Amino acid sequence: MTTSLPVLLSDELITRIPVVESGETLVDLRERGIACARTGPTPGSAHRRVRAGLAERLVIADGFLPAGTRLFVAEGLRPSRVQQEIYDGYRAELERLHPGIEPAEAHVLASRFVSPIEVAPHVAGGAVDLTLMDAEGKPLDLGTEIDATPEHSDGACYFAATNISAEARRNRALLADVLTAAGLVNYPTEWWHWSYGDRYWAYSTHHPHALYGPA
Repeated sequence: MTTSLPVLLSDELITRIPVVESGETLVDLRERGIACARTGPTPGSAHRRVRAGLAERLVIADGFLPAGTRLFVAEGLRPSRVQQEIYDGYRAELERLHPGIEPAEAHVLASRFVSPIEVAPHVAGGAVDLTLMDAEGKPLDLGTEIDATPEHSDGACYFAATNISAEARRNRALLADVLTAAGLVNYPTEWWHWSYGDRYWAYSTHHPHALYGPA
């Protein structure tokens, strides 16, 4: 199990990064040939939409995969309301698990798993939650389900977690190889969360500013 915390989305190293909005449009990933979940957390097709620059890079990454393996996107764009509801719900769970926790500490712990809305990559259309699937559409083993919390997975949701199978480790390495080669970055507490153009991408790639603000 991984115990050390990486730089989190709540950290000043992330929140102080400026945004210079690129103005890129939102596009439907399914129209670009990327396999996506049929439904998302809100009605309609919003979960299939991301910024054009991210979509282009996902198409490239999908093409890097070996024959018989595909990317499968569970969620892209997330409305602000949904982001806030997820954050509030997880923070309330942490406060129940840790009675008396200071508000600032609860905020930091919550940001391991849910971004504060003011810097949320999904709200900007700059992030996807995704996994790998085989030619029949069956998900490959990546150690946990998408959205497994640190508490419920004993930390196995962390990308570098050691308490997963050898097969899951190989699949995570494959996922990282193709997505990193295409220009995306991972949020290390969630193996499934990859982004481009957001503040975490800017921090990880030493870019002076993010490309995408709230969509």
